[in-house]
Amino acid sequence: MRRATTPEIIPTDDRHSARRVLARVAPYLWPKGDRGARQRIIWALAALLLAKLIAVSTPLFFKTAVDALAGEGEAWMLAIGAVGLTLAYGLARLMNVGFQQLRDVIFVPVGQRALRRIALETFTHIHRLSLRYHITRKTGGLSRIIERGVKGVDFLLRFLLFSIGPLVLELLLIAVVLFWLFDVWYLVVVLATITLYVWFTLQVTEWRVKIRRIMNEQDTDANQKAIDSLLNFETVKYFGAEGREAARYDSAMEKYEYAAIRTNYSLAFLNFGQSFLITGGLVVVMVMAAVGVQRGDLTVGDFVMVNAYMIQITMPLNFLGTVYREIRQALVDMGEMFTLLDQPAEVRDAPGARPLQVTGGELRFKDVHFGYDAARPILKGITLTVPAGARVAIVGPSGAGKSTIGRLLFRFYDVTGGALLIDGQDVRTVTQDSLHAAIGVVPQDTVLFNDTIRYNIAYGLEGATQAQVEAAARAARIHDFILSLPEGYDTKVGERGLKLSGGEKQRVGIARTLLKDPPILLLDEATSALDTGTERDIQASLRLMGEGRTVLMIAHRLSTVVDADLIVVLEDGRIVEQGRHEELLADGGRYAAMWMRQAVEG
Repeated sequence: MRRATTPEIIPTDDRHSARRVLARVAPYLWPKGDRGARQRIIWALAALLLAKLIAVSTPLFFKTAVDALAGEGEAWMLAIGAVGLTLAYGLARLMNVGFQQLRDVIFVPVGQRALRRIALETFTHIHRLSLRYHITRKTGGLSRIIERGVKGVDFLLRFLLFSIGPLVLELLLIAVVLFWLFDVWYLVVVLATITLYVWFTLQVTEWRVKIRRIMNEQDTDANQKAIDSLLNFETVKYFGAEGREAARYDSAMEKYEYAAIRTNYSLAFLNFGQSFLITGGLVVVMVMAAVGVQRGDLTVGDFVMVNAYMIQITMPLNFLGTVYREIRQALVDMGEMFTLLDQPAEVRDAPGARPLQVTGGELRFKDVHFGYDAARPILKGITLTVPAGARVAIVGPSGAGKSTIGRLLFRFYDVTGGALLIDGQDVRTVTQDSLHAAIGVVPQDTVLFNDTIRYNIAYGLEGATQAQVEAAARAARIHDFILSLPEGYDTKVGERGLKLSGGEKQRVGIARTLLKDPPILLLDEATSALDTGTERDIQASLRLMGEGRTVLMIAHRLSTVVDADLIVVLEDGRIVEQGRHEELLADGGRYAAMWMRQAVEG
């Protein structure tokens, strides 16, 4: 299938107008306190100015060479000779290119550093955003925003600084030369030609953008229909619907075909219109110069020089439509990136926040209220104390708020009422870094980086040695398995750890958390996704892991928490029962009913 190659243009909103986007980029190009970068920018601008001065003077050498050949030049021209002037013309052209390349060489480190700073700032900001934001956004969409935004900045730097800016400077210099060497009417014709050319190009490009957007939409629609049909290949066969699918796809492609034809027609109109205006301006100026030569006011060299200037003007203008469209798209992409940067972090360190001091690891929930949406409360007054070094389990039906408690403890969200304390310190008053360092989490589904087993285990402790990694793997009972692999600890685990089984991934996750060595451990349904045999093995590892630590277990399978020091039954955001396993069974309440139901279900 053909794919559209031109990016779809999306109108910028008021909040991120072109002016604001450019204002956001400017500090990166003129970095505060970076004297070296500023000096580079000044030298790059100097090289740019020299290049354009030489570019504007180049046709003058061409003119003098022609006049020398025609015997019309002044005495000094004839003395130098046509060959010497031609060599000077060639040297000027070479110097023009040389200074342009020098400008690029000087500026490239500044531009690349600016791109790096913007990308790093965006990446860091995304990690600061709340879990709520990441749940509502697709990760692929976020990465595309960063990618498109950085590319947009790169494009804008290259074309505004190295194409549009130099073009404007060159046009101004040529206008001055034409006014100085000839008369004002040459300047009037050139300015009129450029004005009409720019106006025509921008108007037609805006029209083409709308047509191109329709074409892109139809292309996307046809592509989606094709993929949807192929993904449902068996269903199509079951119902003998190949003809229907082909007709459905052809209908979408018919609309794409119509839009594509209009796009090509509009391109032809744009190209012809541009050529008509440029040729018209060129002919008018050349006629004026030819009349001047016939009258004896101008030399043949002047005639040639005017032609050279017109060509020098028109060549860069031919890219105006493409550059304009790309600049618009770049501004849109950068606007999306800056919108992301403007997204406030929901959870922040309080002013004057201090590091968490863990003396024992006691957890206290004091009348905790919370809801992801104000209209739908999840926790409705949880009061609970988890003694230091105790194993406490929270159980209950789906939607009761079990996992929410874990997220509040790790401070992915802040409570909307009450307080959550660790050793008497409100988690909202301590730094997030110290809080996260004190809590180890083993989730239901351990997600691994697409790297080696060594890297994934060592992720638990920055700078961990091989001996420390192996010790953690032994404690998690996975060391022997790793050694049995052909590449051992250098084995790649694949995207999200898909090359490992569920039990193997969990053991790597346990080893990673053991290496972190946190005083508080949160087990968030750590074995609910595993089969019974694997679950027993992992549970044994988790029990060993919890020794000497405060352990908060969030569980669905009650068989995994029978040895807990305290079992808390949560229902509809409230604690309805708490006690040890035997006590709760003897009470014959909610826990006993859940136990019996799971026993029957097997």
